[in-house]
Amino acid sequence: MAKIIGVKFKDCGKTYYFAPGNGNFKEGDGVIVETARGIEYATVAIEEREVPEEELVAPLKPVLRLATDKDRETVRRNEEKREGAMKIAQEKIAARGLDMKLVDCEFTFDGTKVLFYFTADGRVDFRELVKDLSSVFRIRIELRQIGIRDEAKMVGGLGPCGRVCCCASCMPDFKKVSIKMAKNQGLSLNPSKISGLCGRLMCCLAYENDYYAEAYKQMPKLGSEVSTPEGVGTAVNINMLKMEVKVKIVKGDAMIYRDFSVDDIKFKKHGKPEKDEELDEEVKKLLD
Repeated sequence: MAKIIGVKFKDCGKTYYFAPGNGNFKEGDGVIVETARGIEYATVAIEEREVPEEELVAPLKPVLRLATDKDRETVRRNEEKREGAMKIAQEKIAARGLDMKLVDCEFTFDGTKVLFYFTADGRVDFRELVKDLSSVFRIRIELRQIGIRDEAKMVGGLGPCGRVCCCASCMPDFKKVSIKMAKNQGLSLNPSKISGLCGRLMCCLAYENDYYAEAYKQMPKLGSEVSTPEGVGTAVNINMLKMEVKVKIVKGDAMIYRDFSVDDIKFKKHGKPEKDEELDEEVKKLLD
């Protein structure tokens, strides 16, 4: 077992393990740590504890020290410089006529480098832009191309549910989301209904997928024939939360609709599940 503490560099970022050394760090404390890109300010998210060594990527770097008021002032000043740096970078990008969208920027804690994040449809030759920015800031410049989901995480916003996007509020890492998850839940495959602000499938489709995937197997297909205590009918709707099926039964010249528990009806079980790739093609056709 090895002693660790977990720190975050951003409120909704990943948690990274560091060696606590001889320090006594509490959750919420500001600390100074050494990272691959230099000295950085972070916040303690997990207090000192022991974890199996096989879960760690050795060697762990130590926490250098508790942050001071001066360190917090440095972080504040770096944040204040962000808006001005974004404006300058936008002007330089426009002057060069580059097909790229600036998303965010950040100064490293020690002030020796500034990182600019951007999105673009393809590769962008930004070598001359780096020279322009270097002549203005007089420090190292790094431009990093990110994906559209990363952009949504950085910018944030309100999702269709009215809450702040999961990626910007409670998801340290992106999870794999597939069209099959939407189909399991009986959702419309209309892209506008199942896409987030980033234009990709909503992350929340994965939250209850295990339940819906299992419940889906126990339900008849819509439009299929089912046997009920009141006769043979057609499944017209399914409720996977109540595990009920609405069945249309034709009796003479009349049609009646009844809700039955899935345990009270008989039907042909689902065959081999559809592949994610086949389902993805359905949405691709809608997007085209």
